[in-house]
Amino acid sequence: MNKSNSAPALDEVMLAMDVVDTLRHHEDVALRELAQDGRDSVLKDRLRDLYESQGLEVSDRILEEGIKALKESRFTYEPTPAGLSRTLAGLWIRRGLIAASLAGLVVVVLLWVGFSVWQKASAERQAEAARIELNQTLPAEIANAVKVAMAEAQTEAARKRVEQLQLDAQAALARSDAVAAKGALATLDSVRSMLVQSYDLRIVTGANERSGVYRIPDVNSGARNYYLIVEAVASDGALLSFPILNEETNKSEIVKKWGVRVPQATYNAVRDDKVDDGIVQKNILATKPRGALEPNYAMHVSGGAITNW
Repeated sequence: MNKSNSAPALDEVMLAMDVVDTLRHHEDVALRELAQDGRDSVLKDRLRDLYESQGLEVSDRILEEGIKALKESRFTYEPTPAGLSRTLAGLWIRRGLIAASLAGLVVVVLLWVGFSVWQKASAERQAEAARIELNQTLPAEIANAVKVAMAEAQTEAARKRVEQLQLDAQAALARSDAVAAKGALATLDSVRSMLVQSYDLRIVTGANERSGVYRIPDVNSGARNYYLIVEAVASDGALLSFPILNEETNKSEIVKKWGVRVPQATYNAVRDDKVDDGIVQKNILATKPRGALEPNYAMHVSGGAITNW
């Protein structure tokens, strides 16, 4: 296709742009010359000398075109004035970054909202679970534990103990104290376990066994505390373990053998019984029947116990 004769060739346009660019690089000269009427020729001569020093030959027409273009601010980028149009255009150019930022913000907001909803729902579930526990679960469990324990209680002391634990549990429920109510429930279960047990407290005997010991208290070197060493034997012959509070250390230990403090007369009677033939004939210190909480002692005791000797 034929080019229009009026359209300048591409190389001429490029040269004109180069002239303008050169003039910008020599802006102090260009502005000084252009500020004086009739000095275009001087500026043109300077440009010609500049290009010739670089080995380039530029026609007068190109030089004149470049000078004219500089005067008309052609080939010069002038930013759009600040305003709504420029702001909208900038937003459009940065739409990808803005969209990504908005998407990230939306994700953060959704996560925060989701966490808040979950947290609120979780708190509501916990509150509802606590309400059900206090008003339904624990009352039912306590009532059942009291019923079972009362069915096993065969002594007045045992029944009073169960009744007191029931009152403690109900008071805890009334003040919405689930921890205390659970504690009372655990004690009720422990009491029931004690009630169903039956055993004998048997004095330990045998050639290599100590049936009794005495201790001299630290606070009174002139006194003696006497103890009979016992073990709990179930009806089937099994040895039972119990938590025993050591009165010397004030610490509780689970043991199968322990010392029960007795008066000196009881201690001497057992000692004499064993000296006769090495065997304690009357070796049952106490019997704990089913339905009772405490053993029935066949000998006098003073109370207190030790776990080491």
